[in-house]
Amino acid sequence: MHKVLFCAILFITFLSACTKQEKTYKIAVSQCSQDIWRDKLNTELKIGTYFQDGIELQFASADDSDEKQIEQIRQFIADSIDLLIVAPNQVSTVSPAIDEVFDYGIPVIVFDRKTNSEKFTAIIGADNHEMGRLMGEYIATRLKGQGRVLEIKGLKGSSPAIERHEGFVKALSAYPSITLVASLQGDWTEESAIKAIKEYKGDLTNIDFVFGQNDRMAVGASKALPNPTRAKYCGIDALPGEGNGIACVRDSILDASYIYPTRGDEVLQLAVNILEGKPYKKENPLMGALVTRDNANVLLMQFEEMKRQGEYLDQLHSRADNYLHQLGNQRAITWLALCLVFLLLVLFVVIYRYQLQKARIVDERNKMEREQLDFYTQVSHELRTPLTLIEGPLNQLATTNDIQKASTEATGLLAIVQRNTHQLSEIINKMLDMQVKGKVGDNQTIEKMDVASAPLPDKGSHMDYTVLIVDDNADVRAYLRSILQDQYQINEAADGQQGLALANEIVPDLIVSDVMMPIMNGLEFCHRVKDNTATSHIPVILLTARAMSHHQIEGYESGADAYITKPFSADLLQARISNLLASRIKLKALFTATTNTEESNSQNEKTNEQVVKEDAFLKKFHTFIDNNMTDSDLSVETIGAELGLSRVQLYRKIKALTGLSPVELLRKARLLKAKELIKGTDKTIAEVAYEVGFTAPSYFTKCFKEEFGISPSDL
Repeated sequence: MHKVLFCAILFITFLSACTKQEKTYKIAVSQCSQDIWRDKLNTELKIGTYFQDGIELQFASADDSDEKQIEQIRQFIADSIDLLIVAPNQVSTVSPAIDEVFDYGIPVIVFDRKTNSEKFTAIIGADNHEMGRLMGEYIATRLKGQGRVLEIKGLKGSSPAIERHEGFVKALSAYPSITLVASLQGDWTEESAIKAIKEYKGDLTNIDFVFGQNDRMAVGASKALPNPTRAKYCGIDALPGEGNGIACVRDSILDASYIYPTRGDEVLQLAVNILEGKPYKKENPLMGALVTRDNANVLLMQFEEMKRQGEYLDQLHSRADNYLHQLGNQRAITWLALCLVFLLLVLFVVIYRYQLQKARIVDERNKMEREQLDFYTQVSHELRTPLTLIEGPLNQLATTNDIQKASTEATGLLAIVQRNTHQLSEIINKMLDMQVKGKVGDNQTIEKMDVASAPLPDKGSHMDYTVLIVDDNADVRAYLRSILQDQYQINEAADGQQGLALANEIVPDLIVSDVMMPIMNGLEFCHRVKDNTATSHIPVILLTARAMSHHQIEGYESGADAYITKPFSADLLQARISNLLASRIKLKALFTATTNTEESNSQNEKTNEQVVKEDAFLKKFHTFIDNNMTDSDLSVETIGAELGLSRVQLYRKIKALTGLSPVELLRKARLLKAKELIKGTDKTIAEVAYEVGFTAPSYFTKCFKEEFGISPSDL
């Protein structure tokens, strides 16, 4: 095979003395939208191919649709592209499709907009955060540090809109006399700015300066804002050509703009460097510049000259194409192509064998790394759990009256034990973290949690709250009981399976569970708690020795509300429990708070509707009631059967979520519907009562007055 390869290379070298054919690379360009800025970029990319041999560009525009862009990217994979250049529509929504391209082995260049994934080969574009900051500084300077400012933001969820807003707000924060009246939501179009201003309910009559995150929205604001002659306007993009940003600055429609560079030539050169294995940088920032009336005319003249040169390049390129087409008909190129095919087949066999061997090595290495990671995870669990049971009780012991009254020698000895226990914990943590990070490259910092706890709303006392502890270590359960039993009713289970059965039986207010347990681990237990209608509302705190960030992600993906690593502080655990319970009680307060004024009743109705929309179970509950409200025999058993719960489970879940019983919630829904019918129809009180499920109008009148403080007839 080596002799064949050598002969093929000699033959190609001989033919190359007369002719030469470069490899053709298929580069796909996925644009999030289609506008003049992207048209300019696409033109620059095409011109860039004039100076690069063997480049084929494929363009696609998603028209601001995440779904369309994902479909287009996957089609590019099917088309066997060599490299993808992509401007994601939003930060996170298109990331999975981009990850598929990268995982498929295709290089990815992210330009203009960012993705929340790290799976890309290189990124190129301007610093949107810095642009927002510079425009904020410019406006502050123009206003001499005092005035009212309005911001029009770009497409929600897109990285330029997010970063320009952050930079802009940061700049204005240094000027306390400048008021940011509002940050209205647009979508990069002029029409969206006009719509946002017209729909805004606040006062926009005395705006001094408007910052549009692009020029089109700034121009739109100038058309829609009341008293437009008072305000000044600025944007970003500074595109050349009549009607665009630079011309608007020249014509005083805009006070200023900022050049958001396209630089398609640099984008294409970066792509070629990657494809050809040449050196390149992963991060490639592009520089912009401020455009004012002082330099607008000069920039427009430069653009006209560049446009003329571009047209001339197009003509030259067309002639070159014709020449190459004629050259392609020559016999030598035909023989060269045949030889290249032969060589590619040989290279394919060599590369295929190499890839097979490389894949085997990678599989073996991954298997070894997984085994090592499992080992260190187990070691972490075995060491951090005893440390928790040493460090926690020692800290509690140090606060007892007996220790406070002990001799200096005794307290000194305890302090030595505490100090060395803490040092041992630090050493073990550093050792385990270093070993694990050395295997998987995880350098993310574990999120620190605030130990300040929110006060629980009154429920008689903390002892009215039930906490279920699930842990296979009896000592850990005993320690957790010791720090929580003075505040909460405690129940225990030795594994996830027992915990799941007990959770369905008692429906606790909160669950604290270990992760690494026999029979059913904590992740599976948490997932099944959250997947069960009867228990899905219960907050779950996971305690574990698995401290790496991807372990925490697994915990949160299983539905956990909090993730605390061992060894942990008793104060931290108590604070997290208190905060989680407090947030759940706020939901109940929204349902149980009822006043008798017309305005308050209206507000309560809106609040209850909002809460119902946010909770899928309550939404399903209310939908069933609405559809069956005329049935006066509608019972709790019937509702529970529809929702897949027993009478007891339905009562406990509704009570936990709203503070009301199912019967009380059903009656409240009927009365709210009745009030709506009385106000909006000409039906009699009796007709309304029967329609919402009351069998006696007199009883309906009594309940209505108790709920709203006014009789139905008074409406």
